[in-house]
Parts: sequence; C-alpha cells; structure tokens
Amino acid sequence: MAAEGATGTAGGRRGTLDRRTVLTEALRMIDADGVESLTMRRLGRALGRDPMRLYRFAASKDELLDDVVELVLAELEVPSPAAASDWEAVLRRCAHSFRELALAHPHTVPLLVTRPLSTPLGLRPQGTLRPLEAILDLLIGAGFDPKGALHGYRLFMGFLQGHVLNEVQEQVADPDETDDLLRLGLHRLPSKEFPRIRALAHELATFDGRAELDEGLDIVLAGLVQQLRATT
Repeated sequence: MAAEGATGTAGGRRGTLDRRTVLTEALRMIDADGVESLTMRRLGRALGRDPMRLYRFAASKDELLDDVVELVLAELEVPSPAAASDWEAVLRRCAHSFRELALAHPHTVPLLVTRPLSTPLGLRPQGTLRPLEAILDLLIGAGFDPKGALHGYRLFMGFLQGHVLNEVQEQVADPDETDDLLRLGLHRLPSKEFPRIRALAHELATFDGRAELDEGLDIVLAGLVQQLRATT
C-alpha cells in the first residue's frame, strides 16, 4: 500500500507513514507489553498520527494482528536443500529458526499458532502461507506424494508450535532462589493433590528448550522417514 504523505508539525515535517512502519511499531508494542497492549489508539499515539489514519493499513485490529504474524514469519526461512536427501536437515534448521523467532518475540507466539487457524487458507496474508508452500515443496521434492507432504507438514508444525508454546510459557517465580520448588513456586501446590508435578521440580527448573526440541525432532523425523520408505 502506498505511503501516507508527510504531515507538518510544530517541530517540522514528519516522515512518511507506510505499512511496514505501522507493523513494526505494532510488533514493538506487543514485544514490550503483550498483545493486549495493542490498540489503534495507542498505536496512533506511538506513531504521532490520528488513529483513524491507521485504518488505511489495516481495516481492523484482527487484520492488524494477521499482518504482524506475516511480518514475524517473513523472518523464517526454509532453505532449499542441496540434495533431496537433505530434507531432514532443512527441517531441523527451520525448526530452530522458528524457535529463535519465538524466543525473540515471545508475546507473538500465541498469535503465530492461533491467528492462521481463524481464517480460511486463501484469505490469509500470503506471507503466512510461504512456510507451508516451502515445506510442501521440500517434502514433495524429497519423494513424498502431495498428500503425504501435507501430512508431514501438519505433523512437523503441530509439534513445533506445541513446543514453542510450552517453552515461552515457562514461568520462573523467583530466579534467584536455588531451591527448585521455591524457584518455580511449586511449594504453593498441595503435596497430596500434585505429587507428580512437585516431584519433577528439578526437571522443570532445568528445562533445556533446544535439547527438548532436538529430541522431539528425532521422533517426528523418524516417523516421516518411515512414511517415505513405505511409499517408495
């Protein structure tokens, strides 16, 4: 969409306002204070513009959130494999790239997982569909039939989205506390009602997201390899 013209102010002329500037500021606000902090009024104030002018770039807050998801996913790359046999390595790199995005923008993770599901495929921002297209192309090129490639994509992304949701929602009550029960606030749980969770205090406190991701990928990719072998 075309940029909005510069507007005179007491301090001089402001720069042009374009879609990327609006979305970048919206993402900054979400990163700082969460999705609930984003309103057209607050966004307009942050940009020094009448909020009504922002509707040139997004017709509603829902559309604005979809566009923020597209902006974040634009940073995710699914590289082309050097050979068809490299598809597993490519998916591993893609998974780690997605995790890094999630850790860089933790407040957007619920959006990355849920916003695409609220809109039919063909009506979503095209940028949100590029990972789907790229992974389908990768898997079909590796020898999966189209239906199997779609199944592989769903399995891969379902695991990946669940993993990052769990990782970014891990909360530490007292980072300076050395006792794992106290550090996670698990001492507040009645021991008779939650014995299993309390017993896992150390494992919960020492969660290694990167290692857990790789362990899960081992299982997911092993299943896809078996599926591919069954069809060839």
